[in-house]
Amino acid sequence: MSDKDSKKSAEDLQNQIQSLLRNMNVQAGFVPITSKPSEEDIDEAFDDDELLDKIREFSLKPREIRDHLNRFVIQQEEAKKVLSVAICDHYNHVRQCLTNPESKENEYYKQNIILLGPTGVGKTYLIRCIAKLIGVPFVKADATKFSETGYVGHDVEDLVRDLVKLADGDTELAQYGIIYIDEIDKIAAKNTGGFKDVSGRGVQINLLKLMEDTQVLLQSQSDFAGQMEAMMDMVNKKSSNKNRTINTAHILFIVSGAFDNLSELIRRRVKGGQIGFEPAEQRNKELSSYLTQVQTKDLIDYGFEPEFIGRLPVRVACSSLTAADLEKILTESEGSILGQYRGDFAGYGIDLDVQPSAISEIAQLAEKENTGARGLMTVLEGIFRNFKFELPSTSIKSFSLTKKIILAPEAELKKLINKGAKTELDHVKPSVKKYCDRFNNLHGLKLVFDNEAIAKISEISRDTGKTIEGICDEKFKDFEFGLRLVAGQRQKSTFTVTKSVIENPDAELSKWVVESFRD
Repeated sequence: MSDKDSKKSAEDLQNQIQSLLRNMNVQAGFVPITSKPSEEDIDEAFDDDELLDKIREFSLKPREIRDHLNRFVIQQEEAKKVLSVAICDHYNHVRQCLTNPESKENEYYKQNIILLGPTGVGKTYLIRCIAKLIGVPFVKADATKFSETGYVGHDVEDLVRDLVKLADGDTELAQYGIIYIDEIDKIAAKNTGGFKDVSGRGVQINLLKLMEDTQVLLQSQSDFAGQMEAMMDMVNKKSSNKNRTINTAHILFIVSGAFDNLSELIRRRVKGGQIGFEPAEQRNKELSSYLTQVQTKDLIDYGFEPEFIGRLPVRVACSSLTAADLEKILTESEGSILGQYRGDFAGYGIDLDVQPSAISEIAQLAEKENTGARGLMTVLEGIFRNFKFELPSTSIKSFSLTKKIILAPEAELKKLINKGAKTELDHVKPSVKKYCDRFNNLHGLKLVFDNEAIAKISEISRDTGKTIEGICDEKFKDFEFGLRLVAGQRQKSTFTVTKSVIENPDAELSKWVVESFRD
């Protein structure tokens, strides 16, 4: 075969592969290797050159990272210290690797981290704040998505591939990223009924390979689109110029979980199975504090493989949040959820003022939820649900969240609406006028509402939740025909709508018709 024929055959093969690749993406929904990972797993994309420069110039101190975390996360002082030191150590090493490539060959023991603590105490928030501060490639995932054989054609190695995709295919940049896995306790191989859950053990074994030092293929065997692109590269003889694997030796792994019942295991070890009566609240607080005494044996007894735990040398427990802590989250944290609710009401032109007494009450109610900071949103959503629904349709432009509203939101909402009803006429009049103009344009008949009629229709709107125009459409849907009879008899086209017309429109219209013929 001549060189010309060989070149033509290669071009034909390339065209066929491209066509097949397009069909696969459209018909089967496959994502090519060059696409970005989902927002669920990856926070942001970065410019490769700028990011490498930022890592080369990394100069943050542990106290600086700790101070940054203090702006957003309340309590968890020990976790902040541990994370700050681990991050600084890791990226100082990365900086050395970038400035002196020979240092990559030196033995380096990563400080992979495991965070333990109840739900809602800020474990995930801590990692998210650090990733945004450092600005490095950062992938987060939920351990429950994985199984021993993968999920929906994917496996744990996709976490590493996601780092590469986030770095626009730059493996040098990706190999210095962070992988954060939440809900890690859910893959513990627990004993149930005498049988051991082997699926969790399989995921652990797959993960421990990644956390040490291994080569990961950039194209998964189940990624057909990626395999086709690899074939195209081979046809174009580009394979020698592209890395096909990435090494995980310098990727920092951070895992976290609530570890339910682990505190009880530690308690039995520490106290030797002592029996005694303790109030439930005190017992729960004590159990949470036992996490600070966690040892490797406790985690193995919980269901983790020794090899897996051995690759997580840095362990730190996050403490439960008290009502006082939750109150600080509302008042001192830059990420306070109160700002979100203020923004929600501001979208309707309503100013929300929160009284100190209300904040204290919210914190106490949230503590009883036993879900940490997440309890704040549970409480606030229950309080504000009907306020968000009702107030935008009223003339109320501001209100204060007080302790009374916290304790009896429905009753206080009704009082607030009734109080605002005194100024409701000015709010309702534009809607009434809009309906009257529309009625006049459609039928050539003019309706004029007096103040008592406007007040009555406003009251109906408050009680039923319907809009002013919706109520008018319902009450005056048949008025056109009767008013035309009256207009023909009396030679008039303007009609005054009174309170009695709003209360019983059909009876009043019949009276007008009868009187017009009588006259």
